[in-house]
Amino acid sequence: MLAGTGRAQPVVRQTLIFPKQDKHVHGSTLVSLPNGDMLAAWFYGSGERTADDVRIMGARLKKGDRAWSEPFLMADTPGLPDCNPVLFLNHQGKLFLVWIAVQANLWEQSILRVRTATDYLKSGPPVWNWQDNMLLKPDSRFTEEVEKRFKELPDHPIGWAGYAPKYDEMIVSASRDAAKRSIGWMTRIKPLLLGNGRIVLPLYSDGFNFSMMALSDDDGTTWRPGLPVVGRGPIQPALAQRKDGSLLALMRDSGDEPTRVHVSESADRGESWKATRKTDIPNTASVELLVLQDGKWAFLGNDVSDGRYRLSLYLSDDEGRTWKWKTRLEDGPPGKGSYSYPALIQTSDGLLHMTYSSHEGPTGKAIKYVVVDPKRLIQ
Repeated sequence: MLAGTGRAQPVVRQTLIFPKQDKHVHGSTLVSLPNGDMLAAWFYGSGERTADDVRIMGARLKKGDRAWSEPFLMADTPGLPDCNPVLFLNHQGKLFLVWIAVQANLWEQSILRVRTATDYLKSGPPVWNWQDNMLLKPDSRFTEEVEKRFKELPDHPIGWAGYAPKYDEMIVSASRDAAKRSIGWMTRIKPLLLGNGRIVLPLYSDGFNFSMMALSDDDGTTWRPGLPVVGRGPIQPALAQRKDGSLLALMRDSGDEPTRVHVSESADRGESWKATRKTDIPNTASVELLVLQDGKWAFLGNDVSDGRYRLSLYLSDDEGRTWKWKTRLEDGPPGKGSYSYPALIQTSDGLLHMTYSSHEGPTGKAIKYVVVDPKRLIQ
């Protein structure tokens, strides 16, 4: 899926949202507001799921400014870690923040939380006017889909011992447990907004080690689960819609080697998905995907199989079948630096805006903001 190399200097701007520091900062998200401001969020604290002081922080880049505001609080569930924020505007311009509160300090016990605002253009944090948990209840169709899709995957001999069940059988068994399939779903990447008020919000589970979509047909007022995106380790989906209306998901590989980006397709607006298969793009940590205004597709992720020291931007003019252009945004030596969990959006001027975790040693942790002109990448 990869051909060609990047050309001269597509990066037109890059800066840290706040100075490097020693606290853990990760999982950023980015949205462009109607007045031209940028709003970013990330989680911040002493660690991740095991540190109860973790909360969601944010900052604002006012239109025309060069420096981001001082960070401010976006969300905090007392006594629980808050992680993996996702910011987006619905079809009517209402601002959503969706994230997870990690119960029992276990990813697989996470609870989805959501808050919304219509007053968000002033300095500082948005004025939140509604908040609730996003509670999903996958039914027996979830189990049926898991069983069906695992049968479509190539045979996989991995098990624990001669008398122990294989990986696939263990996941199928877990899918029969109504409690397990109802909790532990986590956010990471922005949703896809379709026509008629539909929002497709990507979710994933560290318990099942695969993904699922939360679907709304009333512009985010209510949510329900789609059928799972089944494979051996496809997590953190990034979504795009093809010209024929079908959806495509690229996913991080949390399965067996070789580690490669997973792909799946949906022909029914995100309700159900084919069993995943691996592409030829190496991957260990993160993916992002975006359909650009000119019809090209952009992929942003860790295209290495042994770490997070490289972060690359790809462009495609055939809806991701091949990636003709590529540039490295970060490319350190293995083991030196970690650059991951990107967010990617495009503004009306055609520029690509992205944030991602930049970790360079114990006291070198920050969220980086980068602006790329995609036209320079294809010259």
